[in-house]
Amino acid sequence: MRKLAVDEMKRVDIEQYKLLEKTPMIVVLDNIRSMNNVGSFFRTADAFRIEELHLCGITACPPHRDITKTALGSTESVSWKYFDTTLKSVMWLKEQGYKVYAVEQVDTPIYLNAFEWNTSEKIAIILGNEVFGVSDEVLPLCEGALEIPQIGTKHSLNVSVSAGMAMWHLYSQWLNKLS
Repeated sequence: MRKLAVDEMKRVDIEQYKLLEKTPMIVVLDNIRSMNNVGSFFRTADAFRIEELHLCGITACPPHRDITKTALGSTESVSWKYFDTTLKSVMWLKEQGYKVYAVEQVDTPIYLNAFEWNTSEKIAIILGNEVFGVSDEVLPLCEGALEIPQIGTKHSLNVSVSAGMAMWHLYSQWLNKLS
């Protein structure tokens, strides 16, 4: 076993990336306060060829040095839109026919490992503020809440880690349907 060199990974350039089919998923950032987390969202969205990010409320938008530091150029490859409220993003998504799910701990969760995405439907997931989670005003508009089962002593994961887990789970289901 040996590590691959960068040129062996056969990565596409940004122009080629933009022409490729995207995973039919939009990820909504609901008032994310850390620009490092925002950059991580971009980088993960690039890795799984996510259709688009919605940056909402206080979520910072590129270009910004702190976003760029963790995004590693993915702000150039990943499409994004800004909405002044998460509610406006969710309303837009619903009008476009997306099924919207929060990634949140609620009293009636759908555990992520048990969630089966009907990949013929467009999906959006909302990840919330590092302290307050997904906005209370948008929860009633969601089809459900996906929860990542945890068995440790802490009650939550970093939002960008949660996003990566949720995006990977959904991306892998979409990828499996293509094969």
